[in-house]
Amino acid sequence: MSGNLTDGEFDSGKPAPVQPIVSERLDPALFNLPAQQIRDGFYSDKYFVRAAEMLRRTDSSPEVLMQVFTKSHCVLCGVDEAIATLKLASHDWAALEVRARHDGETVKAFDMVMTIKGPYEVFAHLETLYLGVLARSTRVATNTRRAVTAAGGKDVLFFPARFDHWLVQGRDGYAAHIGGATAVSTDAQGAWWGGEGVGTIPHAIIAACGGDTVLAARKFAECFPESVPLVVLVDFENDCVRTALEVARALGPRLYGVRLDTSGTLVDLSVLPMMGQFDPRGVNLELVWNVRNALDGAGFNDVRIVASGGFNAAKIERFEDHQAPVDAYGVGSSLFANAGQHDFTADIVRCDGKAAAKVGRAERLMPNLEPVK
Repeated sequence: MSGNLTDGEFDSGKPAPVQPIVSERLDPALFNLPAQQIRDGFYSDKYFVRAAEMLRRTDSSPEVLMQVFTKSHCVLCGVDEAIATLKLASHDWAALEVRARHDGETVKAFDMVMTIKGPYEVFAHLETLYLGVLARSTRVATNTRRAVTAAGGKDVLFFPARFDHWLVQGRDGYAAHIGGATAVSTDAQGAWWGGEGVGTIPHAIIAACGGDTVLAARKFAECFPESVPLVVLVDFENDCVRTALEVARALGPRLYGVRLDTSGTLVDLSVLPMMGQFDPRGVNLELVWNVRNALDGAGFNDVRIVASGGFNAAKIERFEDHQAPVDAYGVGSSLFANAGQHDFTADIVRCDGKAAAKVGRAERLMPNLEPVK
């Protein structure tokens, strides 16, 4: 599985999930941009700042057409933030004519996603920013869509907040939402689209309860209403089958699900007798089946299983191909993977009405771009 998008599908041959395209642009105020610092060039590559300064010093004001594209098939995201950057931090938004596609669209390699027409010195300093915004958000949205497609309709939980700086949570959570994730782990990740964080009982609270998973689960149930789903990690003692059964017996119908998160350097006790024909470490198919069969055998058929720890689209697809009894997948750092794969490029292709593109980057037709007000 190469992981590249094709027309409407992934290389797995499974149809991509239908996701609504965000037709209403996000309010620029939502992004809380440091507009003056951006306008001053603080976050820009220095050569763009100096290029704009050179034009001003030489009293030049060429009208250019800039076209922005990606070199990969991807789920587009970050367009609205890129537009907000132009609106709030260019030197004269009224002088610009911007056309753009929408967050959530699937685009092909070399498709145009945005054009900017106007005096170059007005927006030259912003290229670093709008390309970076598009690259980051598109990477997260595309990786998430790949995982969602592999899951075949099962929930994919966006759990990578701890793997990056907290300041990016808003845009990452929005990109994951665009990609099809059904839940995020922090309120900040849901803020841009009206969601809120969800989660399970963490290992830390089990440790704070003396390593007693059942005690931690009981205390959680006492503190929070039934509207908060109770999902309990059951790998604390590296014996998921026993712990899952203990929690199910103690919590009864209050237990929504159990989460398997065995470290990739450990072998769960229930898997030890089965070793020899597969990699027994971490969360594997055999472990999931052991837990499912034990719960069903004890009458806890309604207890759901959430699998996490080292999951990416390829591992989810492998689980689904073997009909793993997993109800939801928690996915983390893999959703930030493939840096560079979904980068964007901006080129001036026209200057004062005349063709001005460098070789190989000629102006292209852009029928899908919508005027931005």
